[in-house]
Amino acid sequence: MCASTSTPGGITMVKRILTAFVLPLLLLFGPIAIGSSNAEKSAASQSVSGTLQRMIAENGSITMDLDLNGLNGNGSLVARPVRLNFAVAANSFFSILVFNDLLRGPEAGSMALVPQNVMALPSTLGASINQLVVEKLPAGGQFDLAVRNAKTGFTFFNVEGHQYDYDAKGQALSMQGGRLLISDEFANALGRSSDADSHVGKISFSATMRPIEVQTLANGETKSVRMLPLHGALGPRTPTLVPGPDVIVGDLPQVAQGGNDTVNHFVGLGVGTTSCNNGDQPFNWFALPQTDHPFIPQNLYRMSGGANNNDRLEQIGQSWGKHAFTALEGDACSFGCNTSGCTTGTHLCPGCSDPYSASLNYGQTGIGSRACVNPFTGVFDSNANNHNGHSHIGTSHRLRVASSDLNPAQNTGATYFAEAQYITPHEYSWCQSHPGQCNMYNDGFWLMGYRVTNPTTGVWHYEYALYNQNLDRGIQSFSVPLGPGVNISNVGFHAPPQEPGWANDCTFNNQGYSSVPWAVTLVSNSITWNSETMLQNPNANAIRYGTLYNFRFDADQPPQNANATVGYFKTGSPSTTLIQAPSGGASPTPTPTSTPTATATPAPRP
Repeated sequence: MCASTSTPGGITMVKRILTAFVLPLLLLFGPIAIGSSNAEKSAASQSVSGTLQRMIAENGSITMDLDLNGLNGNGSLVARPVRLNFAVAANSFFSILVFNDLLRGPEAGSMALVPQNVMALPSTLGASINQLVVEKLPAGGQFDLAVRNAKTGFTFFNVEGHQYDYDAKGQALSMQGGRLLISDEFANALGRSSDADSHVGKISFSATMRPIEVQTLANGETKSVRMLPLHGALGPRTPTLVPGPDVIVGDLPQVAQGGNDTVNHFVGLGVGTTSCNNGDQPFNWFALPQTDHPFIPQNLYRMSGGANNNDRLEQIGQSWGKHAFTALEGDACSFGCNTSGCTTGTHLCPGCSDPYSASLNYGQTGIGSRACVNPFTGVFDSNANNHNGHSHIGTSHRLRVASSDLNPAQNTGATYFAEAQYITPHEYSWCQSHPGQCNMYNDGFWLMGYRVTNPTTGVWHYEYALYNQNLDRGIQSFSVPLGPGVNISNVGFHAPPQEPGWANDCTFNNQGYSSVPWAVTLVSNSITWNSETMLQNPNANAIRYGTLYNFRFDADQPPQNANATVGYFKTGSPSTTLIQAPSGGASPTPTPTSTPTATATPAPRP
């Protein structure tokens, strides 16, 4: 299985990954999940054994040599070189895969740049000098790297001609020989569109890399996985907290049942969560009615299917979110809890941890609707858990899962995975005032996973999983290109059950989100799934944040690389992402595609 990450208008990795599930998502689709990278075929597909490490940039330096005459477009034949020196921001999520000490390739992500000298530059570039990142672009595009504004996503330079080198002994990555080309955006901003792709300098970097995930493989199968905290390493070293407030999910210690619905055959669960502040600043933890604290939704997933029960990962339940109220100051993550100069209780102090039991997280009066929260900014209002006007049953607002999805007799060999996110306004506001420490432009990101199997001679099964982590605009359509003459059968779709409508649940007219399956349209060159549009139904069954939807079919042709198209629910142009599809082909024309009739969502409960 492979996976990629994307944001509208570009690929990015947010500084702070606030879910305990995202990296497992990439892992579970195959022993090596390569996302939007130049990495070769996975080691697992070659039935090899060894150690796979996913590493990020702990620190380093970047040099840009620019020709100011070329950059300013003064027509001089004589170069006017200047050198810009940058430090790589600590723990930048420019990730690479290293297998048995050999570099397999970089993944989607970015290095934040901290300027070390000041030069007179064109105004647009000069104004962004403290917000620049070097970003790894998705595979299959014209360029591998770009230099961008971390806050706005504006691209200044594309990079070509570079080479990577990895020193396993020193865990050091270097890039040399990169040529800086003026981007289309920058050329237009300079008023010289004809200068797009002009060569105006070179770039190089060196970085010390830090493992954050280590897999042990035996004959292509994953035997163990270790997820390493940002401060940690494979050997002893002094913990170093990242700049700013940085809440992470340190542990998911338990899953417990809080009630059931014997009429509709659902159970209501909760996931225990332990959060840790991996930052060097106190983290705001002010209880409602104040609106600066974490919001904690939970999910449940099932891995099943195929000979090894690992062919598909499906989300089988989701909860509303717990509104955090008081921070205890433990040291569960071994970061070294430091309460000096920190107001405890209303703040999670640097390095400290805070446990919430499963029963606390499924307590119905302390949780609020997801629809009340912007997942990217973390913004919600003081009435975000208003339970007036409705009463509860055993599954209300909890992690609601069909009993049949948990029945061992009906799910032989299945494996279950819990997820929790900590969505907070504090990190967003910090990133707005400290853009050099974050990479949070656009409005969130999603992940695309895919797996192709050959269950019988002449039949290939295509499995796609589309996960929205924190994209507020939501996803409304998904299109896969088909080569000429491909025959499709066994088309399928899966989505997690939605919470029924409730009074004061922040959905349109308090009706709750629709659970109507997506429509499917099969034409000669593509297959497309889509929900209703936002205009048709504001409560349509779009892929909203913290949810995973599945799409599948059988085909009579083998796979090759192609571009899928993802269309958005609220606003924005569609995006493409690299997948495998039958015999490849050009990207299909994206939806939104209207369904024949808008479908009413469930009536609110009393």
